[in-house]
Amino acid sequence: MLTVALQTLRTRWITFTGSFVALSLGVALLTVTGLALASSSDAPARAPQRFAAAPVVVRGPDTLRVSTPNGDRTKPLAQPRAVPAKTVARLRHLGRVVEDRSFPVRAEGAPGDLVGHPWSTAAFAPYGIDAGRAPRADGEVVVSGAWAAPGERLRTDRGAVEVVGTVPDRGFENAVFYTDAQAARLSPVSLQLVVDAGPAAVREAVRDSAGVRVLTGGDRRYADAGHERDREATTAMNALFGTAGGVCAFVSVFVVASTFAFAVAQRRREFGLLRTSGATPGQVRRTVLAEGTAVGALASATGCVLGSYAAPHLAARAADEGLAPAWFTIGAHTWPYHVAFWTGLLVALCGVVTASWRAGRTAPTQALREASVDTGAMTRGRWLWGGGLLLAALVTLAVALAGNPADLLHRKTYVSRPMLLISAAALLAPVVVRPLTRLLTWLPARLPGATGMLVRENTAAGTRRTAALAAPVLVTVALAGSLLGATATLNEAGATEARERTAADLVVTAPDGTGFDAATVDRLRAVPGTAAVSPVSSTAVYVLEEGVALIKSDAQAVADPAALAATARLPLAAGSVTGLDDGSIVVNEEWERHTVGDRVRVWLGDGTEKTLRIAAVMTTGTGDNGVYVTSANAPGSPVGRVDVTVADGADAGTVARALRGAAGPAGAQVSDRDAWLTATHPRTDRTTRAGLLLVLGIALLYTGIFLVNTTVTAASGRVRDLAALRLAGATRWQVLRLTGAESLTVVAVGAVLGLAVAALNLTGMWAALRLLSVHGTPGLPWTPLAAVTAICAALATTASLLPTALALRRRPTELAGTRE
Repeated sequence: MLTVALQTLRTRWITFTGSFVALSLGVALLTVTGLALASSSDAPARAPQRFAAAPVVVRGPDTLRVSTPNGDRTKPLAQPRAVPAKTVARLRHLGRVVEDRSFPVRAEGAPGDLVGHPWSTAAFAPYGIDAGRAPRADGEVVVSGAWAAPGERLRTDRGAVEVVGTVPDRGFENAVFYTDAQAARLSPVSLQLVVDAGPAAVREAVRDSAGVRVLTGGDRRYADAGHERDREATTAMNALFGTAGGVCAFVSVFVVASTFAFAVAQRRREFGLLRTSGATPGQVRRTVLAEGTAVGALASATGCVLGSYAAPHLAARAADEGLAPAWFTIGAHTWPYHVAFWTGLLVALCGVVTASWRAGRTAPTQALREASVDTGAMTRGRWLWGGGLLLAALVTLAVALAGNPADLLHRKTYVSRPMLLISAAALLAPVVVRPLTRLLTWLPARLPGATGMLVRENTAAGTRRTAALAAPVLVTVALAGSLLGATATLNEAGATEARERTAADLVVTAPDGTGFDAATVDRLRAVPGTAAVSPVSSTAVYVLEEGVALIKSDAQAVADPAALAATARLPLAAGSVTGLDDGSIVVNEEWERHTVGDRVRVWLGDGTEKTLRIAAVMTTGTGDNGVYVTSANAPGSPVGRVDVTVADGADAGTVARALRGAAGPAGAQVSDRDAWLTATHPRTDRTTRAGLLLVLGIALLYTGIFLVNTTVTAASGRVRDLAALRLAGATRWQVLRLTGAESLTVVAVGAVLGLAVAALNLTGMWAALRLLSVHGTPGLPWTPLAAVTAICAALATTASLLPTALALRRRPTELAGTRE
């Protein structure tokens, strides 16, 4: 039977080309994602940048460490603390101490990521003057790079300055250096400092200072500003490639299994002839398994080779797009190749097992069958698996809605859940294909001419063929609708929450990365015509849940709870905002303890441990409600926003102009409620958007491969049908129109089923939002869905028309004698 299998592969290479290409691409993508994950998890330690020449860096407490029965739990602090003054005094006895300060700077015509430093820290990179001189007065600066030259005047959000010197661009930042005194005025708090002394002596000096770290050697990289950004980018990249790898495996199994199943269905007469000539069911099954093994092994090996070439290019592209750190490269790892190869081979075998079982059940009488009407498309196994997956999807949805609706809003959930419904819909598709095609072709079948009637009868009679061709369209449309619809639904839900929560007439926001000082806040409070002014700071609160899990909650700190009540409508489930004071906290229902009056042990943004009373409880919402504390419980947190309500009878425009004047030259933005809500409308972040587009690109690629392969295979098996039409008097153009109309009908069937799957997924998300007290509306992304459907229609139509046109170049009598 091995000889038969090899001969079949040689003569029916078109049938297996789609499986080979799909599987090799799938293995290539698995190889790429595996190499990316391995390289990011085992990335070499990046060398220090800003402090490469610094002897010793002392960093203030920036990590919260809490002991639990299962070991210490740590979280980065939202407000890192400075090195204690007593410790700094001890360090000054050991040698020269240079305080480091970093703060954002905006200037006209300058790079958008300018960061300011004291000039005394430039020597630690090291930076050296290549033009001009060092700054000596408050209004003088030195810049890195060639975007400004000595003698130029710059207008910045920190005041007008003159460039007196430049230093070379070292590639990791765009810096602007002030005098030490001016930098101290612009950024009073120093979180780290450089000590010119021996490491042992420095460690002894800070031994009694809890949380203070001494960084030497390669550890000095932890003092660089980009270290935390690199860690976040690596984590996001792992999530992106992990999701892509999972979807790739799912779609690969789906496509390969569908291809083999359709190929077996097309070869019923061939298997019938083998059975007639004496082949046993086991021999037929082994033949099909041998075919699948050969295709799987060759495709997996090809995919590994393709992946090895593609991985470095993908890493470079990810770094260029900002999805990965600039230093990220693919390392020398072998395990991703093993995982990809054996996964590909396993996918091929899984895809062919069911097909081989059906092939073995082919009766010898199938060789005599002439009719092309599909019978028995819904096998017992298909009913079992399809019904089981549908039941599993519905039960897990009901359990999630009853137990933890918020889980349905997480990215891992709304990416993975559609796969259950997609699989169930694809398996059960033959049940609805016939009634759905009759519904879609109801009007065309009643138009003059026979084309509409023939389309209806052909698609309804070829149930298995129609379901197989509609399956990849179903997958792509369902994924596009579910994933893009989920992010759109969540964004709209977040916007709805913000609209319902905002009662302020005007919002004053500080420039990015800065905040308002106390004097500015006092001037804003004194503006005539304001009824309530509520300064808001962003911070965090940490709580230990179940005694072992250290959870960080984003928090807002307010100076006056009464002003907060006037400028915001918090979604309260219990309690009152006005009950908030320095000894209490407003939490949400996600917290383990969320009963008004209970006392909870928390750690503030700077790591200070406190026990606070719960003054009010908010609903969970989309997860962005966070918690509220007073400004006394947010030390070191700058005021980033001031909410203002206008007094009755006052003119909002006049008040806005007065607020701009009171904010001073800091570059504050004063917006009315609608403008601020528009500017802060939730949007999908770049990494999530890139991940979704990658997933949809994979699905669309597989759809194209499957459609082309299956359509060409199906067209080659319908040569005698075309001959019958030609002999009955149909012209070539009529046959081509019929073929194109059938392809469009099949794509429409897949699109409708995909829309149904996407709608059901989004309905589950909408129900979860309702249970979480969010009144959002689910929305299907009609433009992307139309584009995906149009691409599928173009591929299917082209793939069916080309072989049909080639076949029609022969005489009808020649076509009638063609063997399948």
